[in-house]
Amino acid sequence: MEQKRVIIFTTPTCTYCRQVKRYLIEKKVRFKEVDVSRNTKAAQDMMRKSGQQGVPQLWINNRPIVGFDRPKIDKMLNLKT
Repeated sequence: MEQKRVIIFTTPTCTYCRQVKRYLIEKKVRFKEVDVSRNTKAAQDMMRKSGQQGVPQLWINNRPIVGFDRPKIDKMLNLKT
């Protein structure tokens, strides 16, 4: 089964960002991390697409999840809890 494309928009001071990254690593999900505190273009793009500026934001196959919403992440990635 092909893995879905996962991008996580984070900031270094965000506790939930660290939690979601740890969770995905535990579940062996590969992801690309984008630090929006250092990449203003990515931050603007994230806000334009989702209408939200909060992090973490996970984009799974270009569909956003704002916050560490474990049930939604599990469903979109077909993960077993």
